[in-house]
Amino acid sequence: MRLALLLSAASAMAALTACSQPAAEKTPAAPAEARTLAGVDLDQPLRVLGTEPFWAVEITPAGLTYSGVDRPEQKAANPGPALQGTVAVWTAETEAKTPLVVTLTATDCSDGMSDRTYPLTAKVEIGAESLTGCAAAVAAIEKAGESGRVE
Repeated sequence: MRLALLLSAASAMAALTACSQPAAEKTPAAPAEARTLAGVDLDQPLRVLGTEPFWAVEITPAGLTYSGVDRPEQKAANPGPALQGTVAVWTAETEAKTPLVVTLTATDCSDGMSDRTYPLTAKVEIGAESLTGCAAAVAAIEKAGESGRVE
């Protein structure tokens, strides 16, 4: 009986000791490394645009939106870019099941219509169509004047 009491007391002490141990400190997750190309943060809203015909792709964390003059708007989820050296590629499928591939290359680009110089050259493949243009962060485009470098 005395042994049973001692074992019971020892069990209770072990349980209390385990409960009173400080919780293991949680290690904060390391911040995700920014994905950049030619100094452009690829995780921020981007605008890809071209002329003749006029078209654009808006890239946001939520998705990709393709639009153009006399073209139906098409949306796709943002799978995130695959980065390799000086190239970033988004490969998606629109809600209409049309393949959409956006390739950005870290080379200066002129849209041919304005006096702006963009930090990224773009190629967009939507369905069977292939388009070329330029790209930059939306905030940089909105801040830039009608001429000069978009930064």
